[in-house]
Amino acid sequence: MTRISTEPGPTDEAPADDDALTQSPATPPKNKLDAYFKISARGSTFGNELRGGLTTFMAMAYIVLLNPIILSGADVTGVKLDHAQLTTATALAAAVTTILMGVIGNVPLAVAAGLSVSGAISALVVPHTTWAQAFGLCVIYGLLIVLLVVSGLREKIMNGIPLPLKHAITIGIGLFVAIIGFYKAGFVHTGGPTPLSLGPFGELEGWPVLIFCVTLLTIFVLLARNVRGAILIGIAAGTVIAVIVHQVAGLDAKAWGGSAPVWPGSPVSAPDFGLFGDIDLFGAFGSKGLGAISASVAVFTLVLAGFFDAMATIIGVGTEAGLADKQGRMPGLSKALFIDGAGGAIGGVAGASGQTVFVESATGVGDGARTGLASTVTGGVFALMLFFSPVAAVVPVQVASAALVVIGSMMMSQARHIDWSDREIAIPAFLTCVLMPFTYSITAGVAAGVISYTVIKAGTGKWREPGPLMWILTGVFVVYFALVPIKSWLGVH
Repeated sequence: MTRISTEPGPTDEAPADDDALTQSPATPPKNKLDAYFKISARGSTFGNELRGGLTTFMAMAYIVLLNPIILSGADVTGVKLDHAQLTTATALAAAVTTILMGVIGNVPLAVAAGLSVSGAISALVVPHTTWAQAFGLCVIYGLLIVLLVVSGLREKIMNGIPLPLKHAITIGIGLFVAIIGFYKAGFVHTGGPTPLSLGPFGELEGWPVLIFCVTLLTIFVLLARNVRGAILIGIAAGTVIAVIVHQVAGLDAKAWGGSAPVWPGSPVSAPDFGLFGDIDLFGAFGSKGLGAISASVAVFTLVLAGFFDAMATIIGVGTEAGLADKQGRMPGLSKALFIDGAGGAIGGVAGASGQTVFVESATGVGDGARTGLASTVTGGVFALMLFFSPVAAVVPVQVASAALVVIGSMMMSQARHIDWSDREIAIPAFLTCVLMPFTYSITAGVAAGVISYTVIKAGTGKWREPGPLMWILTGVFVVYFALVPIKSWLGVH
């Protein structure tokens, strides 16, 4: 598998830009597609981008099935959304935002309905609002993030975070991705006598977990042998094995924890766009919604989660793709941030909840993706799912989870860039790394790292060193951790 070094790039003084990554006149682009996406300039090939885009889709195809389940509850009036309409909305929003990310942002980042956003909407907002009002809040939080991007503040915040913390964020996301993979596969369980356990009772059980292990080891072996497309080949092989085992062993669909690996009777389904545009932009702020204070707190929570989850993911995946300079800054960052912010509004209008950059994008990067062409491919497949959504259900979650664990192992390589002997850096880096998987929250890890970094610097007499932006972030994250007492003081329940 072709790899691009993740060692820092061009200069110390200024962030890298697209010009710094373009080819010299001696090696002109092969064609217009190559010139637009800068495929050769970034050391990639059309095949790498196609394979990477397909790999990313296969790793995150579950969102087409899972998001409708998360948003299946009743709103304050007792109304439940139609499952077919939710499936269409999820695929549509993912297709539009991911293609925009590829064509405009030119980065290998896929965008779809954020599970944290969907979960917050379903559990915290909808019991007190209508679905139209909830989707209106998604539009508002997305537009607010866009304003932060247009003002330049979001990019300044990302560039203002110290480089060791950026590496720690990449490591933390790797651990976070790995624990997600292990948990979804059923390899790791919760709810037993210990917080986490191997399988439900301290031991593995069931064919699906075995297939996860086989898929995982297959990919690792292919990677060790430097086979191109190792992740995609592993996912495809694991899916074929799962289909065969499911039929031969006569397994129940419930054994897979989701959809069973069975080829659908009819792979074609007609899209239903009934949710598109059904939003009430400011209804949640009125007396028939959450109310002004509660709605504002909800928007603040969504902005915070969407802002820093995406920021950390972009840093982690961008670094893994070798698109960062010596300060960990990426070319064309403002465009990617703009599309990510706009995804919140696009998802609200589509009826799929806010969109955000997915950590599963790292699977495509691991398979060679380096440009926005891969994202365009991923988005194109999501568009096809509008008509072939039953096909996405064939890949079981246990097989896709193996790819997540593999990517987690790859992202751990950033640990070599952190000076673990310097406690002023090592402690914030440690908290950033471990709290992402331990709290199941990227934002919590970033928050702990930022707060501990500034406090330690202040405690050692270096309070000026972090800079104003880091101190402002510290204040914001203190509010984030203190939201419960703050809401209680404001009378928000």
